[in-house]
Amino acid sequence: MSMKSRGVFAKNFMPRNWTLLLCLGSFCAGMLFTNRMWMVPEDKGIVKTSTLEDAQTDLKFEDGDPKLVVQRSSNESIGTLDKTIPKLEMKLTEAREAHESVMDGFPISENLKKDETNMKRKYFMVIGINTAFSSRKRRDSVRATWMPQGDKRKKLEEKGIVIHFVIGHSSTPGGILDKAVEAEEMMHGDFLRLQDHVEGYMELSAKTKTYFSTAVALWDAEFYIKVDDDVHVNLATLGTTLSGHRMKPRVYIGCMKSGPVLARKGVKYHEPQYWKFGEVGNHYFRHATGQLYAISKDVATYISTNQHILHKYANEDVSLGSWLIGLDVEHVDERRLCCGTPPDCEWKAQAGNICVASFDWKCSGICKSVERMADVHQRCGEDENALWSAGF
Repeated sequence: MSMKSRGVFAKNFMPRNWTLLLCLGSFCAGMLFTNRMWMVPEDKGIVKTSTLEDAQTDLKFEDGDPKLVVQRSSNESIGTLDKTIPKLEMKLTEAREAHESVMDGFPISENLKKDETNMKRKYFMVIGINTAFSSRKRRDSVRATWMPQGDKRKKLEEKGIVIHFVIGHSSTPGGILDKAVEAEEMMHGDFLRLQDHVEGYMELSAKTKTYFSTAVALWDAEFYIKVDDDVHVNLATLGTTLSGHRMKPRVYIGCMKSGPVLARKGVKYHEPQYWKFGEVGNHYFRHATGQLYAISKDVATYISTNQHILHKYANEDVSLGSWLIGLDVEHVDERRLCCGTPPDCEWKAQAGNICVASFDWKCSGICKSVERMADVHQRCGEDENALWSAGF
């Protein structure tokens, strides 16, 4: 039994020499297979250059700030990566600037790029004189009286006071109206053109929003003022009045009123949305009359940031009041901003209580301002040296 078993067992064994040959053949076949799988053929006639594609890059935002992620490829040399770093840094800088612009809530706009000098300095107040295409003579009457011209206006800016006529564009861009204003601008250089606004009486609320947004973007000032082009203003007295409110972060200054909401169509100052103010015959909430008012920087910034969702009523002074009525803004009723024309402002000037602004209530400005502005200035204007000697 034992011999047979050993004999059967022996027949199942492979000779030792054959085993060695089989192992050696398997090894060689494996080497051949491996070389075919991992060998990278060289590209003949192709010149390799270092590009941004040599490194895989991505921009990611971490904690609200863009970060550059660089993934090195397995066959990338250190020298190649060093060449790409300057280009990647430029890419990162551009992305960060664009991101900060969006986060600030003010998209980049060629029309509203700040002058480098304006960005560096602070101003006391920016005065925008609301005007229209048909008001050339009104503008000239203002230039001839209370608005400094030429070098004096430049000197005024050195004191921190910026003053410009504010106007948009006509419904036919590049037409005769726009060209007339462009010619006037070449002569005087005292316009602030609102690039995205089309002029129209029913668009005054929109113009007010655009003006404050543009002014905040161009000048870093403590106060922003809107005044009509048929109102007389004493600039030194205006500055002195506003100086008393510098410590207030959010302030709205003007002659506060609360007129009736006019529901009947066809009348001046008709309010189409009268039903929002309650029963017929109700009055508006308190707001500054539109001839002249001032707001502090924080308030102007709020209007600029939220301009796309601020509701517009028929009257721009009502619109401004509605934007601020629910905010923590101090309303200041300053009656020197709404004096009457002579003899009212003249008597007050003689008593030492010089008015900031003078106009006729019945005309919502100086009646026949082109003919009367010089007379009002002579009888109610402050001393010529008051503005230059004042320190704000």
